Amino acid sequence: MEDSLIGRFAISKAGHDKSQIYVIIGEDAEFVTLCDGRLKTVDKPKRKRKKHVQMMKYTVDAALLQRLFAKDKVLDEEIKYEIKHYNNQKQI
Repeated sequence: MEDSLIGRFAISKAGHDKSQIYVIIGEDAEFVTLCDGRLKTVDKPKRKRKKHVQMMKYTVDAALLQRLFAKDKVLDEEIKYEIKHYNNQKQI
């Protein structure tokens, strides 16, 4: 769980969505599954190669992180809130 990328923020380094902030909601050997709650929803996330995203050390709220690991229902609004909260913290 500690070495997992799930729940961390990531910034796209390549593609038409360059510089877009996402939350990682899934991973496998070569790909991560990304969600921003707006265009890339929890139901239709974006798959991107790990080399095309910049992993960040910041993670989502602990309660949301637990639900992501348990594969419980996560709402798009929660993902949008976490990204908005991260952006507000970054500006301070």
